[in-house]
Amino acid sequence: MELNTKLAILERMIGIYDEFLSQFDLACEKYCAHCCSANVTLTTLEGYRIIDHLETNNLIGQLETIARLAHPDRFIPKVSINRMADICARDGDLPEEPMDPEAGPCPVLTDDACPLYAVRPFGCRCMVSARNCATTGFADMDPFILTVNDVFLQHLEHIDAQGYTGNFADVMGFLADPENRQNYSSGRLGGAPTGLVANQPVFVLMIPPEHRKRIQPLLDQIRSIQPG
Repeated sequence: MELNTKLAILERMIGIYDEFLSQFDLACEKYCAHCCSANVTLTTLEGYRIIDHLETNNLIGQLETIARLAHPDRFIPKVSINRMADICARDGDLPEEPMDPEAGPCPVLTDDACPLYAVRPFGCRCMVSARNCATTGFADMDPFILTVNDVFLQHLEHIDAQGYTGNFADVMGFLADPENRQNYSSGRLGGAPTGLVANQPVFVLMIPPEHRKRIQPLLDQIRSIQPG
């Protein structure tokens, strides 16, 4: 699948997800940055979309900021979400993936606002709460939203099955290299470099029995997206 086709599907999926979220009463608003963490992950497809936005808007200097402010204790995944679902479905053992909640804010966060908000990773977009996290200390998220989030994350990885997943800073650092961007856009990536993990297609969707009927219309929408 060509890169432009993948990017078009990504945009369609974001539209579907935003429409889904619109039915919920959420506390999230501008300058509410409690979830803007250095631990956010994304796929190379999302990273490429961000870099395209940076180049279009003369903001490519943000890549230097990301590299300079990348937290040394940021979360670095050992498996992708589809690999995790695969392991769980086979009753395998998941690797330990320590995460430091005190790793600090996202390296691009400026005065509690995100300069990349329009093209933020899905990992940011799906982190929502019914109550202000400053008062609760955690995100109050409907269990069905959690299931939908997993399904969308799995499909996003499926679209980018020949790419990588990693921490925001590491994916952006990888794509900051023009040669890596060219190899990615041409479909010539090899094994995942240190700090990133290889994506894979969907093997099994992580949908609990109580949500299977409710989520079917969203699955139908996702599966109806046609290339081109």
